[in-house]
Amino acid sequence: MNIFEKIIGSLDDKREWKAMEARAKALPSEYRNAYKAIQKYMWTAGGGPTDWKDISRIYGGILDLFEEGAAEGKKVTDLTGEDVAAFCDDLVKDEHTWKDKYRKKLNDTIGRG
Repeated sequence: MNIFEKIIGSLDDKREWKAMEARAKALPSEYRNAYKAIQKYMWTAGGGPTDWKDISRIYGGILDLFEEGAAEGKKVTDLTGEDVAAFCDDLVKDEHTWKDKYRKKLNDTIGRG
């Protein structure tokens, strides 16, 4: 079972994920590439949320923002600011993230010794 299957468990959630991915593919290339880079950052930096409801809300919000920005002819950084990582970090600042989960696991493991 991969990380997506662990997070996106139900069939309805999988359908929603696929619908969001289809929306991303329909974006102009600048936005599509930015969306994929944001996803990669959130997954690899451990800063992404751990709960499907939060993932769906955050990525859906990014897609809404990007669809509107593309329709208005704006650049991605007009919407995110120049520091896209800070934009991402701000989106999840109040969420339980993978980084939080791994930090707790590490501290619990060391604390047992």
